[in-house]
Amino acid sequence: MNRHLLIAGAVAASLAVPLVVPTAAQADETCNSPYMANLIKGQEDFVHVWTLGVKDLGDGNDKLVTIDVNPASKRYGQVIDSISLPGRGEVHHMGFTDDRRYLWGGRLDDNKIFVFDLVDPEKPKLIRTIDDFATKTGFVGPHTFYALPGRMLVQGLSNTKDHGGATGLVLYNNQGEVVKTYPMPVGQVAGMSGTGDGYGYDIGINPGKNVMLTSSFTGWNKYMMDLGKLVKDAEAMKYFGNTMVLWDVKAMTPKQAFSVPGAPLEIRWSLKEGDNWAVTATALTSKLWLVKQDAKGEWQAKDVGTIGDPSKIPLPVDISITADGKGLWVNTFMDGTTRYFDMTNPEAPKETYSKVTGKQVNMVSQSWDGKRVYITSSLLANWDKKGADDEQVLRIFDWNGKELVQKLEVDFYKLNLGRDHHMKFSARPSGKPLAAMTEPAPMAALPSALR
Repeated sequence: MNRHLLIAGAVAASLAVPLVVPTAAQADETCNSPYMANLIKGQEDFVHVWTLGVKDLGDGNDKLVTIDVNPASKRYGQVIDSISLPGRGEVHHMGFTDDRRYLWGGRLDDNKIFVFDLVDPEKPKLIRTIDDFATKTGFVGPHTFYALPGRMLVQGLSNTKDHGGATGLVLYNNQGEVVKTYPMPVGQVAGMSGTGDGYGYDIGINPGKNVMLTSSFTGWNKYMMDLGKLVKDAEAMKYFGNTMVLWDVKAMTPKQAFSVPGAPLEIRWSLKEGDNWAVTATALTSKLWLVKQDAKGEWQAKDVGTIGDPSKIPLPVDISITADGKGLWVNTFMDGTTRYFDMTNPEAPKETYSKVTGKQVNMVSQSWDGKRVYITSSLLANWDKKGADDEQVLRIFDWNGKELVQKLEVDFYKLNLGRDHHMKFSARPSGKPLAAMTEPAPMAALPSALR
């Protein structure tokens, strides 16, 4: 049984009989939490795009935009729904709950979290707004939304005290109530080897190993700055995270801090059965890092590859691992390039393909079968390029193993929608045509540290 399919380990401590959860995975369709049900193994029907509002463009508000992306549909490529939210608050990332029924999306500036009901994925419904993230937790910038059984683990990027990089994790129940908070480790912490810097960004869990990895970025003071001004400010550039932290999931305690210079961002565990390694990319140093156990069983983090020309700061911003763990897509924002790395030997990744897919590119998502690759363009409102290079599009490509062939483009500026950032797929409910989805199964109880 694939290690990602077992509740036993990370979330079934003390159960007499381990429960098997529905087929799930960890990268888009390839990068969701391993505890999330209803993996789409067939053709996705819709893509939901978390979209930043732009002043004087349309109504200027942030939005959740739904697009029909099934080639068999008469509405293929059309925006079929758009939910306009109050104001602009730097929308960024989203995440499904464990049953895939609800989609949570956060804003990095005003700290609001919006919860949408996707019982009818063609018409998401806003059912809850959580507006006390900062006041209840002391953290700022709800970024990553990572499903646990009956819970949502949220990684903050900053704090209310000084808007710097020291932050923490917030555990919610699926009803939107705060259960617990966990500060990111700073300095020498009891029971942890290495030195923490307090920064946070992404979350990745390997249930079979009872291991969670977190990565690091920067605080509100920096991610809300204009990028051109930021990169010219040598002092400001010192305030980016340079660590990854390995946690004991059952106890929710940090065990090891790794030195990973240059702002390690997205974390992807290999999905191949028997693999127990994860990879990340560092935004500022343009490196691929591998986290893996050595011959003695000790976890190590090491630089295993270079992305583009680091001297030109291509800025790798998102990665997506293939379902078989043998390939990795990497998007670099500054040069608008999508790269493919052969990960057959994760100790020595090899870039085997690259294509300029936009004037600026950010998120990359792929279908479970690896045949379709989705690209969006916006990074942050104040980090996007200016003038003609400020392109805001969703592009879909077919991938035949040799070449990315563009099949669809949706121009968000022409449609007065704003800046397109994060994406999540959905499909019509089971029993309806055009989609194949697995069925959910009961989840196990959480260990005490996560209750």
